[in-house]
Amino acid sequence: MLFDSTLRRDVARTFGATLVVILTIVLTMFLIRTLGQAAVGNVSPQDVVLLLGFTSLANLPTMLSLSLFIAVVVTLGRMYRESEMAIWFASGIGLSRFVRPVLRVSWPVLLVVGLMALFVWPWVNQQSAELKERFERRSDLSRVAPGQFQSSRDGSRVFFIDRDQADAGTGRNVFILIKKGDTESVTTARTGRIENLPEADFLVLDGGQRNEQNLRTNENTVSRFQSYRIQVGERARDQVTALPYKARPTIDLLTNPDAKAQGELTWRVGLTLGSANLLLLALSLSATQPRRASNWNLLFALLAFVVYYNLINLSQAWVASGRMPMGAALLGIHGGAFVLATALLWWRDHGTHFSWRRPAATTTVARA
Repeated sequence: MLFDSTLRRDVARTFGATLVVILTIVLTMFLIRTLGQAAVGNVSPQDVVLLLGFTSLANLPTMLSLSLFIAVVVTLGRMYRESEMAIWFASGIGLSRFVRPVLRVSWPVLLVVGLMALFVWPWVNQQSAELKERFERRSDLSRVAPGQFQSSRDGSRVFFIDRDQADAGTGRNVFILIKKGDTESVTTARTGRIENLPEADFLVLDGGQRNEQNLRTNENTVSRFQSYRIQVGERARDQVTALPYKARPTIDLLTNPDAKAQGELTWRVGLTLGSANLLLLALSLSATQPRRASNWNLLFALLAFVVYYNLINLSQAWVASGRMPMGAALLGIHGGAFVLATALLWWRDHGTHFSWRRPAATTTVARA
């Protein structure tokens, strides 16, 4: 049918353009944030591109839902402004008739959102957590860049290397400041190297001296050494010992009765249900006056999206804190949104546009 094919084509074209714009904006924001984390030493500079890809995949379901929502609002809003909707309403087609073509063009996107929220989201978070964990648990000497002061992971040690060798585990002109309780020590050495033992990593210094000061009594102790060994951290592990709930597979959350696990599952299922409800809301929120050149309907639609998305996050917090069971949260938030969207559709059909579908009154002219 011409009506279905035209609407599907317009929605698909607008969805593609909107997704490109949103992806560009979001990727730029994520890139700036990831580069900032790499600059302060929270993530490895070599993993910036990989973390950017993981972050983009993690937020792709939300971007797809927002793009689809905006596409429906913009497409129908244009039809309202160009009086196309008035023609369809006068032809006997109500607003509820738009649900079928919109769902036909949107169901692949909804399927992708559901699969990514249930399966891709935990995998991406797991990979990101492992990258950050390996970077946090690397040796303290590997944290140091030549010519820069850098603190250890726990903040109790400060390192400085004048220049390093080709070997990543060896440094020259090493400076170490260690503070433990009331004791502060400064150690300098000509060279330093890393020894990896099963229980921990050690920094072995050659040819230096150690100045130790008691901050309470101001007592100083100076000692020289030919070789000195300092523990700098545990061995990096390949797997993260305790994954956060957002990084755990959906199957594990289904079998876990913990409130936080149920809260994470509520968010994943709620994101899929919310994407479908937003389509129904978009049909009702896209209405505008043809003679009014404004985009207030789009602003109200975006506000509705923000409120709904925050309600999804709020339902996760309620379930995770034990204030509400998972079933009640899903039924209350998404069931209420479905009822509201259906009521708005009914009001648009039987209230605002009722006069356009009402049959014309017949008149009789009496003969003189």
